[in-house]
Amino acid sequence: MASHPRFDAWPSALLDMMAGHRVTAVIYVAACLGIPDELVAGPRTSADLARRTGAHEPSLRRLLRALVTLDLCTESNQHAFELTELGRYLPGSARQSLKPWVLLEGGFLRHSWGSLIDSIRTGKTEPELAGRDVEKGFEHLAELGNAPPFNEAMVALTRFVAPAVARAYDFTGIGKLIDVGGGHGELLSVILTAYPSLRGAIFDLPLCGEGARRHLTEAGVGERCEFLAGNFFESVPSGADALILKSVIHDWDDERSVKILANCRRALGPPGKLLLVERIMPDASELSAEHRPRS
Repeated sequence: MASHPRFDAWPSALLDMMAGHRVTAVIYVAACLGIPDELVAGPRTSADLARRTGAHEPSLRRLLRALVTLDLCTESNQHAFELTELGRYLPGSARQSLKPWVLLEGGFLRHSWGSLIDSIRTGKTEPELAGRDVEKGFEHLAELGNAPPFNEAMVALTRFVAPAVARAYDFTGIGKLIDVGGGHGELLSVILTAYPSLRGAIFDLPLCGEGARRHLTEAGVGERCEFLAGNFFESVPSGADALILKSVIHDWDDERSVKILANCRRALGPPGKLLLVERIMPDASELSAEHRPRS
């Protein structure tokens, strides 16, 4: 009879990585059903939640227990479920809600990763494999109905970093700032709020216009900010003292990144400033040190 490995000898970290798609699916389904939104007011039983969401109660109870194992919910002795501190980022009503990102990651993005093996084999991106114009990728999002959830997800993520950007850089002396590829304007609205004398503009595809104007008005900076429609692969508006690009360049290969940056350079006068907000990738030694097992 073959012997089984001891439980503590299992490569549990690797198994957790491999099961990551299940974690995404659990959180995504909970968000789609509105479970975190139902739990904002306080604990509820699985039976109560099933009635309120139209779910199958025994199946929902299993989903809720999965949320408990992920430290997103707790379960009381009365079998009532309640959000944890971490889980409180999931309701749509939360100030720093990640629900829009959950819906994007668990829906559109999770499915798009299915072509990863073909990308690695061929060196082509998912749009290229599908025969689409890579530079028209965000227009294609709109055609598929994914532009609204994408822009809402970008607002949700930017809400976490925008205050740090406004603190980290001194925008004093800049008269007008254009956010290139600024979506619905979360970053620029925070910067304008922090610098009352600053004027700004969002430059992005026309499909972002309505959402940007609404968002800027709600933030109280609509009178100091306009929306400019266009495509940064074709040109970037002039007339600003500085341009800022957040989470834009990392989306594109070197050739297209150079094209965007060259258009920014043409739009700026000699004293103009170009500000990039991006993640810095660690080098190989930092990566290996970060993931080295701790004794």
